[in-house]
Amino acid sequence: MADTDYLSWPFLEPRHRELALSLDAWAAQNIPQEHGHDVDETCRALVRQLGDAGWLRHAIGGAAYGAHGDAIDTRAVCLIRETLARHSGLADFAFAMQGLGSGAITLFGSEDNKRDYLTRVGRGEAIAAFALSEPDAGSDVAAMACSAVLDGDHYVLNGEKTWISNGGIADMYVVFARTGEAPGARGISAFIVDAGLPGFEIAERIDVIAPHPLARLRFSDCRVPASKRLGEAGKGFKVAMATLDIFRTSVAAAALGFARRALDEATARAMSRKMFGKTLADFQLTQAKLAQMATGIDAAALLTYRAAWQRDQGRRVTKEAAMAKLTATETAQQVIDAAVQMFGGLGVVSEQPVERLYREIRSLRIYEGATEVQQLIIARELLAEAGAKQLNQPQ
Repeated sequence: MADTDYLSWPFLEPRHRELALSLDAWAAQNIPQEHGHDVDETCRALVRQLGDAGWLRHAIGGAAYGAHGDAIDTRAVCLIRETLARHSGLADFAFAMQGLGSGAITLFGSEDNKRDYLTRVGRGEAIAAFALSEPDAGSDVAAMACSAVLDGDHYVLNGEKTWISNGGIADMYVVFARTGEAPGARGISAFIVDAGLPGFEIAERIDVIAPHPLARLRFSDCRVPASKRLGEAGKGFKVAMATLDIFRTSVAAAALGFARRALDEATARAMSRKMFGKTLADFQLTQAKLAQMATGIDAAALLTYRAAWQRDQGRRVTKEAAMAKLTATETAQQVIDAAVQMFGGLGVVSEQPVERLYREIRSLRIYEGATEVQQLIIARELLAEAGAKQLNQPQ
């Protein structure tokens, strides 16, 4: 771990510092730099490794189900994602999806749901997925068309989901569907759907620039037990947003991990690359760029761990998480681009560290709410706060 100064910041406790240092040492010994061509099998293997080593216990909540604590420790999740991302984007992905895919069960599942799924997810024995997006409903959740109709003690699901991470390899999916209690986002419910149920199929596997398991799902009269509904009927939007409020901040942390690795690579390159009788680091242009990179990373890290700390104090962090994700992902894109530039032609050679980072970072500016959506969220929260202050002012 090149820079550990941030581990002494007041947002973090000694146990968090110990966690980050222990994971860094473990990852250096156990996480491969090259993943080969079978991404599905690599992800399965990473989930098993993370489970066997106990790291996935931090991705779930409930000590009775093998979790590290009763509540998910947002700061721990962020530190784990940041650390794994510096070593391997796919390892970060494997950890993150276990948390995001099961987060709704931690927050809203019945005791039976938690017992049946969380223990296996925390051990790496079952792979989880989060199925919210649709072909015509990504950022606009209210446009969701996938439906679930109550029929006796089952719901019948029909429709499609797309851009689903772990699609095709997951053992269980948290699926959001319209149940019609009210128009728009107020008439959506959440369900646990087991892989292999009749009427549930993987319609298409999707290839992206930073390979990981991704798919389009199709439901055709798929019967899901009503006992697998998470939370109240029609309250699925609340389920989704509560889950995202935990893990959106951790997307910022993953971006920090990518950015820190890029800065380390760029600094080493600048100090070793000979040019015009000097090293690249001797040029003021290079020094200015390195300064911008380091400053941007620290600014993003402060926002990220502020949001994580606030959530661990029980505060609502919709605005703060959005600020963290927006700043960290955009900053990481700039830092990695600058690192590629410093490497010159070598920076675009396939499977070079900075080339991998360049592909890895791009999706973080889109998933779990694109940058533009984060801007809308921040503005909406600011306006709501201003409106509340006006109402409370004496007339």
